[in-house]
Amino acid sequence: MMLENLKNKTIILGSQSPRRKQLLEGLGLSFDVEVRETEEYVDPNLSALEAVRQIAVNKIHAFADKTESLVICADTIVVSHEGEILGKPKTESEAMETLVNLSGKRHLVMTAVALSWCGVVSTFVETTTVYFYPLEQDEIEYYVTKYSPLDKAGSYGIQEWIGLIGIERLEGEYNNVVGLPTARLYRELKKLK
Repeated sequence: MMLENLKNKTIILGSQSPRRKQLLEGLGLSFDVEVRETEEYVDPNLSALEAVRQIAVNKIHAFADKTESLVICADTIVVSHEGEILGKPKTESEAMETLVNLSGKRHLVMTAVALSWCGVVSTFVETTTVYFYPLEQDEIEYYVTKYSPLDKAGSYGIQEWIGLIGIERLEGEYNNVVGLPTARLYRELKKLK
């Protein structure tokens, strides 16, 4: 393991996301997954950056009893080119509408990560700008019906078919769009003493 400072520490990933689990495994860490229910209410007066950070902090506070462990929680939001926060769609038609609005435009993906290390909480937010090619209606319908992106902020997973055919370019970290900014997280974990 490259992160020697974590060698004898219990690590908990506070997320049910299979994508976050896979990305954290890719860092070579041994960890347990533990999910605790938290409210993901966002104060409409907060900026997108403040809102995503607040959700991650709320998630980490649910693990206040785990003072002897390293706990990692995260939340990802998508922000349209108009500044609207795009959550997880409730229906396929809502997912299609979101993708129509993202088609041919840029949007932001923000992931807030909260770390609890020996009871001390720290956070960071990573932002990636994503540019979509124009998408045709039948491409959007195919993606939504075949891949069911109802569990994904912004109605898509970049690692899925839509990412393979629809992403023109990125400015920032790819894994941040998947759901966990691994390069930044690795650097933050190296700082823990």
